[in-house]
Amino acid sequence: MSLDLNTLKVKTNAYKQVLKNTLDFRKEWNTESKVMIQTTLNHLLKELKIKGEVKIQENIENLESIILDLGKASSGITENLEGSGVKRTMIKTNGALVYQQLFNGKIMVMVSSPHIEGYGEPKPPFSLEIIRPSELKEGFIFKHFEQLLKIATEWEDYDDELPTQQTRSFNPIGFNGNGRFQELEDA
Repeated sequence: MSLDLNTLKVKTNAYKQVLKNTLDFRKEWNTESKVMIQTTLNHLLKELKIKGEVKIQENIENLESIILDLGKASSGITENLEGSGVKRTMIKTNGALVYQQLFNGKIMVMVSSPHIEGYGEPKPPFSLEIIRPSELKEGFIFKHFEQLLKIATEWEDYDDELPTQQTRSFNPIGFNGNGRFQELEDA
């Protein structure tokens, strides 16, 4: 019976440590992480001369988020409304980088892909990682921003063709690439 009690003591201590970590992570979010994320994101926007806005959502305590929103713009696509002579512009959302405080104080980092409102369904946000506040450093934020740029660039440059890899620039009919003639089979 003492063996079972010792196992339960170990598990109880692990549980208590996780609860303490949650409190510590929440405190660190408020004292360090939140300001560092905001400052770094605003610095990136300024230095890279990218249009965007850093927004803070604090309406639910301990589930706050910081969002680098690349904004909205006209997509250049308009819908002609039948028989009215009126055109409706479709709006493009340019994407976002989200730092969401989780219930346990850790930080989930997500990228929201660009999309055009009224043209298909937007993709759900893509989770990059879940990280402890003490582990989140400026360099990570740079990498997250780079991921946002990669996803937004690929979305803007979408095409359904996969890159092709060409191994030889010339392969004459009847030769199999090694200079030997290949017999064509009768059809």
